[in-house]
Amino acid sequence: MRKRMLILRQSGVLPYRMTAGKAEVLLVTSTRRKRWIVPKGWIALGLSAADSAAKEALEEAGVSGHVVTPAIETYVDRKWGYPCEMELFLMRVETVLDDWSEAKQRKRQWLSLSEAAKRVKSKTLKHLLIRLEAQPALLDQH
Repeated sequence: MRKRMLILRQSGVLPYRMTAGKAEVLLVTSTRRKRWIVPKGWIALGLSAADSAAKEALEEAGVSGHVVTPAIETYVDRKWGYPCEMELFLMRVETVLDDWSEAKQRKRQWLSLSEAAKRVKSKTLKHLLIRLEAQPALLDQH
């Protein structure tokens, strides 16, 4: 009998806005290590990966907007020793709240794509930010 491998699933968003024709992305700090990351979390029961990612953006960063499907990036990371599939969506931010549910646990900051690429630890996220900077039309079309 074959052993089935547990695969965890998360989704997240890369929140962005256009300011004077230039893209800016919103990063948040993780709650424990205070690293710069994107809003992400477990896919909520009954929600699509994109809807769950939008929920995380509101909770973790206090932003809402248009989530672009399909995911711009899907990759596998390790979480607690298990493979964890991450679906990452672009979100064009329409609303930024002054107060949100995790405001006391996280910082948030709007950054240029190049500055954001310097701050994140994830190689996949770093490469995505560099790719978006090289191909800004990927953001402009949304």
